[in-house]
Amino acid sequence: MGWKSDIEAASERINGHIQITPTLQVQGFGLNAPVELKLEHMQHTGSFKARGAFNTLLSQDVPGAGLVAASGGNHGAAVGYAAHKLGHRARIYVPEMAGPAKIALIKSSGADLQVVPGAYSNALELAQQYETETGAMQVHAYDAPATVAGQGTCFSEWQSQGMQADTLLIAVGGGGLIAGAMAWFSGSKKIIAVEPETSCALHAAFQNQQPVDVEVSGVAANALGAKRIGNICYDLASSQNITSVTVSDRAITTAQKALWMQHRILVEPAGATALAALMSGAYRPELDERVAVLICGGNIAPDPLG
Repeated sequence: MGWKSDIEAASERINGHIQITPTLQVQGFGLNAPVELKLEHMQHTGSFKARGAFNTLLSQDVPGAGLVAASGGNHGAAVGYAAHKLGHRARIYVPEMAGPAKIALIKSSGADLQVVPGAYSNALELAQQYETETGAMQVHAYDAPATVAGQGTCFSEWQSQGMQADTLLIAVGGGGLIAGAMAWFSGSKKIIAVEPETSCALHAAFQNQQPVDVEVSGVAANALGAKRIGNICYDLASSQNITSVTVSDRAITTAQKALWMQHRILVEPAGATALAALMSGAYRPELDERVAVLICGGNIAPDPLG
């Protein structure tokens, strides 16, 4: 069994539990060529995270103590949603920096929500403590095989929808989503990792030739603010020698506004981060290079209709 077969099995397993999200080919953003978009912000709970959550819960025996997860917001909402749909109880730890919109989204899932001071790493520490004390099953946000295989279904689905691109730009936090892409494509596509300048765990790992702790801040920190890149992501990224770029907060918010103004696509900053690399010139494709961007999250704060 390899990653590809794991992702194929995950796709069958979660079929009927997740949305098949649309793709779109668009002109604009100040670019000369069209860009393929995958609108994964239209997934259940507003991000790709539902894929990994459902695959984890459906592929393992959930103990009587239920589930526990730490999250910057989107993962917690997905785990809470999947747990509710499958009849499991879940405790979710999130940092205060998750923000009121994502905290409200998790609450609406019926999960036992614990809001803690600090960043994602503080929430993870408490989730691990709860796991040890109760025997609850930890649903890791990014560094677990079942999570990565679940996120990989986004790319198997996209390929089945007729993806034409040579190059794929993906925003990176802890690395579960881009690990799923690397696991599925196995080097057959050029993959560009895009991170905020102030939350760039993968970029720092490349510079240090190993995962290291980084400081986390900025407009996308509540979604992309992992303190350290996941080992699965780092190992895949190192073996495939992928390209890593960083973008400023201003570039992210400019891309976020462009998605809305040009195409009426409303996303959170993390959802616009990959596009920001194209618009800002952090990544410059060749003239004949076909490019695609994964739009990963739509839980904007504050909720514009809340």
